[in-house]
Amino acid sequence: MSAPASGNLSSQANDASFPDVWEEIVWRGLVHVSTNVDELKSLLAGPPITYYCGFDPTAPSLHLGNLVQLLLMRRLQLAGHKPLGLVGGSTGLIGDPRPTAERTLNDAATVAEWVGYLQAQVSKFLGFDGDNAARLVNNLDWTAPLSAIDFLRDIGKHFRVGTMLKKDAVSARLNSDAGISYTEFSYQVLQGMDFLELYRSYDCVLQTGGSDQWGNLTSGTDLIHKAESASAHAIGTPLITNSDGTKFGKSEGNAIWLDPAMTSPYAFYQFWLNTDDSDVIERLKIFTFLTRQQIDELAVAVLAEPFKREAQKKLAWDVTSLVHGEAAAAAAIAAAGALFGQGELSALDDATLESALRELPNTTSPASTPIAQLLVDTGLSPSLGAARRSIAEGGVYVNNERVDDEAAVLEGSVLPSRMAVLRRGKKTLAGVFVE
Repeated sequence: MSAPASGNLSSQANDASFPDVWEEIVWRGLVHVSTNVDELKSLLAGPPITYYCGFDPTAPSLHLGNLVQLLLMRRLQLAGHKPLGLVGGSTGLIGDPRPTAERTLNDAATVAEWVGYLQAQVSKFLGFDGDNAARLVNNLDWTAPLSAIDFLRDIGKHFRVGTMLKKDAVSARLNSDAGISYTEFSYQVLQGMDFLELYRSYDCVLQTGGSDQWGNLTSGTDLIHKAESASAHAIGTPLITNSDGTKFGKSEGNAIWLDPAMTSPYAFYQFWLNTDDSDVIERLKIFTFLTRQQIDELAVAVLAEPFKREAQKKLAWDVTSLVHGEAAAAAAIAAAGALFGQGELSALDDATLESALRELPNTTSPASTPIAQLLVDTGLSPSLGAARRSIAEGGVYVNNERVDDEAAVLEGSVLPSRMAVLRRGKKTLAGVFVE
């Protein structure tokens, strides 16, 4: 797996037009639920505190939901506070309860490998120099040496089963056909123990996470209160959904991953570029370091000239640059232009072109295949007859060169990379991979 090549941390800054970081993260929509607001606001406006967010290695990459947390962590760090990035080597062996069914448990070697991947990804978004340098921690370090008896005596005694049963994740599973195992039921105890350990070792007093994790977040604040007679805080970010209510970052069950080997920079860029007008301003607030003034100006542009898609282009550029670097963002733009005849396909590197074609309807065929047949195989034409008519009318292109012969075959039009871009009309594209 590859770690994302993120944007330049030195160019990032919080918006000076806000009186403090709390006001800014609220304006950006990053606070859905929290512990005492007045205490949190005062805490974040005062001397540096230590805070943490946890990421479980239940997959070999982080995704866009995790990016929300990483950017909140970065904003708090830019305000002078000290981040701890926890990658859960122990909690990743269990996984937090899903709404409907038990997780498939991964073996220890796989989880350990994924811990390394996620640590590398988290590291790209935080600064590791200066007085408030970030630290990476792994909860396996303090969980593995703990015996079951010590865990039950020292930690379990502070938890009440009735309270645990009321947690949303647990109650949802109890009301499902699958029920819930003791393994996943115990997850909130482990996460609470993490917060207690970080409080004791680093004086960590704030945990951030998704609002769907609120029960797990408060298990930690409650445990610190009971075990140490001390106060700790939590911030739950909203679950990001599109204006139509669909879960953000999901398309037919497929996450948008931060690892370029799992979601290519081209596909990543296109995802943001295709943001709906009704969602784009909220996305700019959450996922970019643009100022309030810059975002307000883009909001005006969305209303006045939505066809120009200025806000979407800025969003796609900034987030792709942030996660994959400016070179990858520029390559994604070049690929999109070249596919539609606004640039040289031969100038694209093979990996970028392939990733772009994989996002289109595509087929794998011999070079001797008639182009009319390829139009049918890729779904650009409903039949051979319709395909031949499109060619005769001058509406078919291979690698941006018009096809004039209804009987033409692919051979002779293939790029050195053994790929070809098939286009019908101005905007209907498909990819061909040559055997």
